[in-house]
Amino acid sequence: MVVTTAIATVAATGYSIYQGEQQKKQQKKQLNLQRQANEDARKQAKAEADRADMEYNKANRQTADVGAITDESKLAGKGGAAGTMLTGNQGIATEDLNLGKNTLLGG
Repeated sequence: MVVTTAIATVAATGYSIYQGEQQKKQQKKQLNLQRQANEDARKQAKAEADRADMEYNKANRQTADVGAITDESKLAGKGGAAGTMLTGNQGIATEDLNLGKNTLLGG
């Protein structure tokens, strides 16, 4: 009678361990499936956001202000197209750059 009870107990314990292992495998499988679903959802959300950005940019195209480019009074510190704040619209005379020689570097 004791042997039968011991065998039944061992068998029940073995079966419980087997069931526990099967549950762990099933949980791992479910967890991996959930991770993959999350990754797929993340990729799809990014693709949708990118598509929405492109559609928004397409609908709200901006153009260059060509008038501001050609308006000389706005260029180069109001000194004209060639002007700078340091030299004005005339620039610097080339002879001022010569260092006593016939080249700009004095050589």
